[in-house]
Amino acid sequence: MNTQRLVTAVGSTQIVWRSAGASSGDASRPLVLLHGGHGSWQHWARNIAPLSSHYRVLVPNLPGYGDSDPPPEPTMLSLVNSTRTALDQLLGADTPVCLAGFSFGGLVAAHIAAQRPHVTHLALLGPAGHGRARRPKGALQDWRDAARDQDAVALARTMRHNLLMHMLEHASSVDEQALELHTAACIHTRFHSKKISLAGGLLAALTTAQQTNPAMLLSAMWGEHDATCTPHTVLQAMRAAGLSLQRSMVVPDAGHWVQYEASDAATAFLLHAIAGG
Repeated sequence: MNTQRLVTAVGSTQIVWRSAGASSGDASRPLVLLHGGHGSWQHWARNIAPLSSHYRVLVPNLPGYGDSDPPPEPTMLSLVNSTRTALDQLLGADTPVCLAGFSFGGLVAAHIAAQRPHVTHLALLGPAGHGRARRPKGALQDWRDAARDQDAVALARTMRHNLLMHMLEHASSVDEQALELHTAACIHTRFHSKKISLAGGLLAALTTAQQTNPAMLLSAMWGEHDATCTPHTVLQAMRAAGLSLQRSMVVPDAGHWVQYEASDAATAFLLHAIAGG
């Protein structure tokens, strides 16, 4: 995957981005992909290359994740403000953008769209902050002792368990790439999103986002077995809140990390959503 590394500075906070498709993508309408909690830009590892053949794709490590500095305050507002300011530094505040966010990144994307005009499309994949019941498959295991002790076998075993409990539906989906990406992302996470995600706020942010961007096209997708929600109840809540969705989809036989486990379906969904189809 051929990407360019970019760095923005918002005060003392450096945010690291990966850019792809600048030469062949539609630079007039860049696509920004935001990862989930305990994640990194590589939550989109299987989607960046095919998407970048159509658009300029920008993928940050959100503040406090990967090789990006933490935001000035450990709050959602601070993280959103830092990310939005960095985005405007890269592209200009008046540049139309398409936003896509996965899990916690979906909640971040909704808040950015609530603040920033010129968001033409907002696509949410398994978004957090919906305020509805989760449906965990089992308890997550603490991996920190194994990481501290550099016990690679125990660490891999724990990460495999956690991926199956929370992120992926099938054991065959937990390949070496998924293990490597998830392990590195967890170890480098310094911003803790779980309480923020559980506190809700998605529907209110989306309502404001549609007021800020009246022509914005909103889309949402989930894996059928998403452990963070029952998809149709969140979709019903969105519609009950008066939100206008251009497109929605539930991918059969996929878990929460839908753009990894069902990468072709997720990439196609994003391309259709941005095209307005």
